[in-house]
Amino acid sequence: MNCDEARILIHGHSDGELETTQEREIEMHIQSCPNCARVLQNISNQREAIVEGATYFKASPVLKRRIQAALPRQQQVPVPLLEIGRPWRSAVQAFVAIVCVLALTWSVVKLETISTETDRIGEEVVASHVRSLMATHLTDVASTDQHTVKPWFNGKVDFSPSVVDLASEGFPLIGGRLDYIDRRPVAVLIYQRRQHFINLFIWPVDGKADQAPAARTYRGYHVVHWTQSAFDFWAVSDLNQKELEDLTQLLWAPKKH
Repeated sequence: MNCDEARILIHGHSDGELETTQEREIEMHIQSCPNCARVLQNISNQREAIVEGATYFKASPVLKRRIQAALPRQQQVPVPLLEIGRPWRSAVQAFVAIVCVLALTWSVVKLETISTETDRIGEEVVASHVRSLMATHLTDVASTDQHTVKPWFNGKVDFSPSVVDLASEGFPLIGGRLDYIDRRPVAVLIYQRRQHFINLFIWPVDGKADQAPAARTYRGYHVVHWTQSAFDFWAVSDLNQKELEDLTQLLWAPKKH
């Protein structure tokens, strides 16, 4: 196992998600490779820092509105129901109430699951962004040429990420790297804005509908997430929100036509 292969699996190793054979191979590699051992130690340090500084999030206004919209409105009893005897009418009304409660519960659980999953991935990409700066491992391939960066991913991930250079717009491409997000290898493009670095995470999501960019903030870092053409995109930086959204629009707009 070489360092490139180890860097793809090292996060899964840290989380205890690898198969026995992979665990054995990466452990042997880490024992003989000081650089990868240092990366693993940085991951452990970052995990401890995240756990110590973890916060609980209140439901967002969007989630609250969705729950309120899912609440059943007051139903008028149909005229035929009034003709049913009192015992049967009570049983039918109780059945309708149970169905409404189950439907509401399912809707709330589904919305909460979606929100929780999004926040989990958001926290994960922010942690990876911070880790890339702490470990001085921002790029695997350092280049401002999109025709150099894009082919570099061939054979390293099972998809071909879209790579554009936005130097003329004030966001020069400076390279790319491999990372591991949501239990799979992903491509990362790195852009720069003055002294700020922007990590753009990309991976395929088959069957997922397009979703316009949505801004979030995790632990002080600005994040913009969108889905386009069966790919998920997560842009992360300590750059101010307005300029990060400007970059997002440059990446999103060409794909809308």
